[in-house]
Formats: sequence, structure tokens, C-alpha cells
Amino acid sequence: MSEARERTYSDDEVAAKIKELGLGGWYLEDGWLRRKYNTDGWPQTLMAVNAIGYLCEAAYHHADLAVTWGKLWVKLKTHSAGGITDKDFALARKIEEVVLWRPAGGPLGTGNPKPFVYTKQ
Repeated sequence: MSEARERTYSDDEVAAKIKELGLGGWYLEDGWLRRKYNTDGWPQTLMAVNAIGYLCEAAYHHADLAVTWGKLWVKLKTHSAGGITDKDFALARKIEEVVLWRPAGGPLGTGNPKPFVYTKQ
């Protein structure tokens, strides 16, 4: 008995889903859901890599990462399904939430005054 493959999204559906989910920095290229993050430098890039690595391991759905000084590229695709699935969108949302998170008041105040991962490309 074989397992049913997960539903994959067409290119047009991926573009619509990116917009629907508010994943403005994410885009489709060469069959991958991608995002580039710019950082303040090597330590901040490594912090983002480690945060993403933790999320991927917890989800048991692993991103491809490319890393250099001040830049991090994330690529998502569900290999077993042969394309982009709901797993990829769910992980992209969580990555975006965690990597760009900043306190908005309360006991932590507004957090680090220096934005070390940028929202603009």
C-alpha cells in the first residue's frame, strides 16, 4: 500500500499563497520557495542560521541554506512530494516570525535598538 503524495502548488498558486500569507520577502525561483535575509554581519547571520536550524529540526522539514557574511538564503521544497507543499508555507511563516521577531514593549521593552536582520532586501 503506497502513501498518497502531498498536494503540490503550481507556480501561480505559490505566488497567490505568498501574498495570502503575507510572506512578502519570499518568492518562487527554480521550483523553490526562497527568501534572502540581510544581517549586520557574521554573528547575526549565525544566530539566524541557528534559529532556522532549530525550527527545521523541530518540524522535521529541512531548509537548504546558503550563508555568507551579512547574508543568508533560505530555500524550501518538499522533496518527497516533488514541489512546494503546505509544509513549506508553514515553515516559511515560522521562520519569518522567529527571525524578524522583536519585542514590542512589556518587560523586554523594545529589545535591541539595532535591527540586526533587515526586512528590506
